[in-house]
Amino acid sequence: MPDNHKNYLTPSNDKNVTIVEVGPRDGLQSEAFFVPTAKKVKLIELLSQSGLKRIETTSFVHPETIPALKDADALLGRIQKKPGVIYSALVPNMAGLRRALKTTVDEIALFLSASETHNQKNLNMSMADSLKGFAEIAKIAKNAGRSLRGYVATAFGCIDEGHISAAQVKEIIRAYADLGVSEVVLCDTFGMANPRLTADFFEKLFNKTTAVRLAAHFHNNRGLGLANICAALKTGVRVFDSAIGGLGGCPTSTNAKGNVATEDLVNMLEEMGFATGVNFDKLIPAYNLVKQVLAVDLPSHTYGQGRPVWQKKQAVGV
Repeated sequence: MPDNHKNYLTPSNDKNVTIVEVGPRDGLQSEAFFVPTAKKVKLIELLSQSGLKRIETTSFVHPETIPALKDADALLGRIQKKPGVIYSALVPNMAGLRRALKTTVDEIALFLSASETHNQKNLNMSMADSLKGFAEIAKIAKNAGRSLRGYVATAFGCIDEGHISAAQVKEIIRAYADLGVSEVVLCDTFGMANPRLTADFFEKLFNKTTAVRLAAHFHNNRGLGLANICAALKTGVRVFDSAIGGLGGCPTSTNAKGNVATEDLVNMLEEMGFATGVNFDKLIPAYNLVKQVLAVDLPSHTYGQGRPVWQKKQAVGV
């Protein structure tokens, strides 16, 4: 394919990192029981009080497909939005978009897989048909004043198809860019990434991709989530998804683990000298709410340990 894209993305040396909280959507979508809408609203509002500026709230999928998120419409109607916070939602098709545009959601997130097999399992259509359907969705969403985010599932590997090449992912990113998507998220759906693979992937894409912002979404299946984020940081990635308490998983993946815990990510980044704008202590009420509602131990590390003693001293001006 001829390369007609002139504006190439460059990695960032900025010390500011943006965290996109996906717990209310990715974290709750796989739960076996329905979390009451009032609890979800409370969770989102607590997260917005922590300094997080971007929160993925829900998904406008068919209620029978993901019953845990069947209250998407009511949820967006009840959230007391905090100024300066972007509230997003996943939209799989035109029917979902119509529902989303009746709410106050700020950002529409599109998603497809870099694996044909996974796309068929997850969306019941081919990758080509997914992209074809996005054209009208993107046009209508932009005309309605909503920003666009694009997910690339299985970007780092698929349990059915194995290795996914950077070239495959690059073509999807280009297609998203042509639709007006401003940020594309590479997702480690099955937890198959490692730091070397992560660095190699982003280095290739930063040199070969159109001018969209690249972000990363790592599932912690094999305990490498934070290590992969470190590798991505070195290549210039400055936007990362995470979920409070390490919630999450993939409905189409057996034994899938959750996302990197938001509190673990905030702690690591701040320890490394990056600025997140998130108050670690204000994440704890959100963590406690999730733990109470789900009645499970969450895979968070810093919640039990707390922040290092020197961080505590800095917080009180010692």
